[in-house]
Amino acid sequence: MVRVVKMMDLAPWLCWIFPFLGAVLVYPADKVSKKLRDSIAVIFPFLSVISAALLIPNLLEGRYYDQKVAWIDLGSYGKLEFGVLVDPLSIIIANIVAILCFLIILYSVGYMRHEPGIVRYWFSMNLFVGGMLLLVLADNLISLFIGWEIVGLCSYALIGHYYLDEKKYWIGGPEPHPFQKPSYCGLKALLTTRFGDVALLASIILLFLFSRTFNFMDLYHKAPEWMAGMSKIPGMLLLTLLLFIAGPLSKSAQFPFHEWLPEAMAGPTPVSALIHAATMVKAGVYLIARTFPIFYYGYWIAGFKEIGIYFLFVAFLGAFSAFLAGTQGMVALELKKALAYSTISQIGYMFLAIGVAGLSAEVAVVGYMAGIAHLMSHAFFKAALFLCAGAVIHATGTIYMHEMSLSRKIMPYTWLFMWIAALSLSGIPPLYGFWSKDAILLACFEGGRPLLFIIALITVPITAFYSFRFMGMVFHGHHEHEEKHEAEKIMLIPYGLMALVIIALGLIGPWLNAHLEKIFHLYFVETLNLPISHISNVSTESGALHYVLPIISIATIALGAYPSYYIYVKKALSPKQLIDKYSWLKSIHSFLWNRWYIDAFYNKVFVKTMLNMRSPLLRYIEGVIDKALNVGIPDFFLILYLKARKIQTGYLPVNMLYVIAFVLALLIIVAGVVVGV
Repeated sequence: MVRVVKMMDLAPWLCWIFPFLGAVLVYPADKVSKKLRDSIAVIFPFLSVISAALLIPNLLEGRYYDQKVAWIDLGSYGKLEFGVLVDPLSIIIANIVAILCFLIILYSVGYMRHEPGIVRYWFSMNLFVGGMLLLVLADNLISLFIGWEIVGLCSYALIGHYYLDEKKYWIGGPEPHPFQKPSYCGLKALLTTRFGDVALLASIILLFLFSRTFNFMDLYHKAPEWMAGMSKIPGMLLLTLLLFIAGPLSKSAQFPFHEWLPEAMAGPTPVSALIHAATMVKAGVYLIARTFPIFYYGYWIAGFKEIGIYFLFVAFLGAFSAFLAGTQGMVALELKKALAYSTISQIGYMFLAIGVAGLSAEVAVVGYMAGIAHLMSHAFFKAALFLCAGAVIHATGTIYMHEMSLSRKIMPYTWLFMWIAALSLSGIPPLYGFWSKDAILLACFEGGRPLLFIIALITVPITAFYSFRFMGMVFHGHHEHEEKHEAEKIMLIPYGLMALVIIALGLIGPWLNAHLEKIFHLYFVETLNLPISHISNVSTESGALHYVLPIISIATIALGAYPSYYIYVKKALSPKQLIDKYSWLKSIHSFLWNRWYIDAFYNKVFVKTMLNMRSPLLRYIEGVIDKALNVGIPDFFLILYLKARKIQTGYLPVNMLYVIAFVLALLIIVAGVVVGV
């Protein structure tokens, strides 16, 4: 029993340490054998799965704790403590991350078998997983930020994995449309997310200066004091919150930082699954959810109204991102890019749910639960979709959906599993995507946010449209690739298991949502002492809305799914002929194909401006500095040397006179100082 207790105590630490060990060991293991290298790359993430699973009893029993270890003494500022926070949010997210990362890495064994740079790939993948788990389990902002940056750095390496930029790895196009090279795509992701990271770091520093702590629980308990201190300086609290939100927005690819994610498809498909489903883009949602009790308390209990603007930003930017990216997914030709736009859209739903939870005390718990439930739902169906996409791309040798046109007879299991994931994405009942999405719609409506509800509802048929579209283009074409075959088992099993989880979650969907709501409510009330007196009326009253809303939701799904099915699955109409026939439809298609011209605007204003500044900077600033430091200073000492050497005669008597003169001068200076004193 004692041994089990110790293991339980170590579990949250081992959960993120194991992948770091795996990252360190893959290089020496590669010197021994490839089999050992691949085994280590898979085994250590699996050990994280076991460690995360050991945390589940805490969730079931309502046992939560902040396990601290003294790290650095900051003198009058106290101690910077390094620790782990085990609570409902970290337990749920850590298990999702660990399970999906393990399955994705297992899939990679087959997918990456013949790809270049496999050792570098295993190192980055394990380091990525460790960074994400550290981020999730950290009990303070510094540890979280370290994990945050590890994830960002690894994403740069993994997106640009094919950094030699061979043409077969380019994305974009097809001709005559431009292509993007992997090295460019990785750099775009790195630079875009850096803006948000710097803003987040600035907000963390400001929070520490006023609160004297980085610890999440301390920030919560001391909220009235440090928020009051910030409020004494006009605009300081709002500025800190706006800087803070920039980090999650950029990491989760929400407007206006969303343009890096479609280009992240330049990496290997398992990387796309890792970034889009389990880790990086979820980090922003996690940070918003992690700090939710702090800002909720400040807004509703302590009465700092500026925080309401923060929650409005979270909700409206999430809703707009959901609609914006969804429309772009309707016209994409690259399979992985269609899924990327879908990711931005679904992450927007999560932001919307948590933002609405902060704006309405009545739906605080329900909205929060809906955001986390949709995170869980999206994690599994999007990971399955990306892994299926990888198998399809391997089978067809193309990234473009209109060139795939597979038959379901060739890849029956992939066809089935991909349809299950796509239907969950569409929100088709009884799959869990339906229950989590409807919880968000309900929170918006009951929270008194009709505009947000309308935007979210409009996005529902858009989601169904692009989901049926990519399935129709991939699997319901007229071309038969008889030489192709089903994916190998080591690739098939991971996304098959994900499909089973999607079905299982759907079957228990209403019960699971109610149970999650109860868990979060008890945690807020009993552990945090957050004065939420009761679970909201949304879950306790059986009003007509609970019957009407699902009907409305299903009707809107049909509104998008049926025309898409008619055009792309049944092939009753030609989309090209339809677009050419109506000029207004062609204009809309062009607008969406060009990504609302937002990417073009960024390239013109930021990228081209920086490139145009290159020559003047090189000529008038860098050139001048270079000439002064690398030419001027050496020339100065050369001239000094040439002049000084003339007084060096080489005769001992003359040299002794120089020494005597120097000593006399030194004595005179010392004497003058002494007399002056």
